[in-house]
Amino acid sequence: MKRVLVTYASKHGSTAEIARAIAEELKNNPGLDSDCVNVEVASLSVFDAVILGSAVYDGHWRREAQHFLRQHHDQLSKVPLWIFSSGPVGEHLEEEVRKHPDWLEPHHVLDLAESAGMRGHVVFAGKLPSNPLGHAEKKLVEDTPAESRDARDWDAIRAFADDVARQLTSATA
Repeated sequence: MKRVLVTYASKHGSTAEIARAIAEELKNNPGLDSDCVNVEVASLSVFDAVILGSAVYDGHWRREAQHFLRQHHDQLSKVPLWIFSSGPVGEHLEEEVRKHPDWLEPHHVLDLAESAGMRGHVVFAGKLPSNPLGHAEKKLVEDTPAESRDARDWDAIRAFADDVARQLTSATA
């Protein structure tokens, strides 16, 4: 049985919820087991693959996710690796992404992950915090209609997990 680490850095919990959904979906595949923990994991030695996710704020991954990627780079280069980013919410953010597509792509992170042999990167829409911190977050929540505050696409998240599972259970994994 292949063991997959799904690890994440989350500010308000939305990215953690995405990571847990990925881990649960992986467990639905014969021959796979998964553990879902924050990026403070001490060792990767018992894992056959890793999925690393981070919330993205202003085009940057959370510092602790970047640290995980640097700290475990050598180990990550020896196992299949996928990464995901969680971020945009709301119509005005979608417009900003269209104007500035690099906003969601933390290029230094992607470069480092690619040097470790990353097999894929996906960006999932996010969720605004229920308890915003600071003026900017509070204003963003206030300016976004309630029905638009959670843009996560659970079908897309499960499809990503299923694609990873197919790759891991194929003869070429």
